[in-house]
Amino acid sequence: MSNNTSFSKQPQLSYLLNFIMKFLSILALVAVAKACLLPEERDGGHLVKRKSYWRRQSNGAPIGTGDRFSGGTIVPQGLGTQTTSFSTILSVAEVSSGFEALASSYDFPTFTAPYTTFEGRTIYGGTVGGSAGTCVNAYRAYFNANIHARERGSADGLLYFISDLLYANKNGVGIRYGSKSYTNAQVKTALTVGIVFVPMSNPDGTNYDQTSNSCWRKNRNTKSGSSGASVGVDLNRNFDFVWDFTTKFASSVASSVASTNPSSETYHGTAVFSEPETKAIKWVLDTYPMIRYFIDLHSYTGDVLYSWGSDENQSKYAYMNFLNSTYNSVRGILSDTPGSGSGYGEYSPTQELADNKAVGVRIGAAMSAAAGRTYTVTPAANLYPTSGASDDYSYSRHFANTALNLVHSYTIEFGFGNSASSCPFYPTVAQYNTNLQEIGAAYMETLLAAVDTGLGDAVTC
Repeated sequence: MSNNTSFSKQPQLSYLLNFIMKFLSILALVAVAKACLLPEERDGGHLVKRKSYWRRQSNGAPIGTGDRFSGGTIVPQGLGTQTTSFSTILSVAEVSSGFEALASSYDFPTFTAPYTTFEGRTIYGGTVGGSAGTCVNAYRAYFNANIHARERGSADGLLYFISDLLYANKNGVGIRYGSKSYTNAQVKTALTVGIVFVPMSNPDGTNYDQTSNSCWRKNRNTKSGSSGASVGVDLNRNFDFVWDFTTKFASSVASSVASTNPSSETYHGTAVFSEPETKAIKWVLDTYPMIRYFIDLHSYTGDVLYSWGSDENQSKYAYMNFLNSTYNSVRGILSDTPGSGSGYGEYSPTQELADNKAVGVRIGAAMSAAAGRTYTVTPAANLYPTSGASDDYSYSRHFANTALNLVHSYTIEFGFGNSASSCPFYPTVAQYNTNLQEIGAAYMETLLAAVDTGLGDAVTC
């Protein structure tokens, strides 16, 4: 009896030990996975759609080595004007080299923002199209990319789109992104809008992410901390729109809006526009005062987001707005009803809100048609409330200062994530090429919608 009892307890003990070891391994995997999750993947502490990923060994599509544009002498050409595919993502150096080649070949004006990054890099851009040469008032759309370092393919998508647009215009051909095609006449119409573009607004962070494969989001400013997660500021929480989230938002949601902790991925910095990268974006908006449409390109939730991101939209109560401190204690709660008790919603005039949504719907439809993946079009706050974001700042400018131009602003979250990657922002080669098709369709549709919706005042120079 005792021998049988002893024999039966041994496998039970072994089973228990194995179970404990497996359980601890799962906990370790989950802890590592959380380190790579976006702040965008949480809404008030709860994970939202398409956001459960475990860290694995793959880093997705490789980063290009060498220089495929040969020091600015080989001109980039995107997927919209040729039948091919790309096997590697552009490095920071290649984005710069490709930009130089485009500017040289197509002879468009370029600029360098008057702010140098923490590591000494410049933030550069160019202007194409427009109806009045180099007149700053001729440019009505501003496309910005790679503000978040790890969102791979962002700069690529913008650079390749500009290359497609210029190639198609020069050679009298159309553009095709997957199942979405545009005629040469539409190409010429799109160019009349005039485009300001900055392909890489966070070069320090992007370089670090590409060389470390660390799923890095912020810039590389070490003033907040000299090592590890304490380095850097989340640039998309550093703009002058309800930046002081601890007082501007309800206490129940403030912790998910941004962070005052330098080690957080959503650390908002020491002050509005404390970072050269965000100052550079503001400088572009100030320098080209007739900009009417703004797109900040992100990944990877498959969404087209339009303002506001601070709270739900409403057009009934003009006094209920981000400038009114009366609502500091309730801002950011999406479950309340504006105008009912302490309920709050961010004000947009009826027509502006309708235009914001209408253009967003067109962008989403074009992206969905390009590769057959469905994009959601929704106010930014529906993803999660934010403060200090580029899109809200751009849209808010004409409310804060009525002398400034109305800017319809969007965040495009391209792609749907790579579940097999060490970081879901690192697309596979196949995903990378699909993303490029969808990005191109988004930009093209924005320009055509801008023409149809109206560009505002006539150009005067």
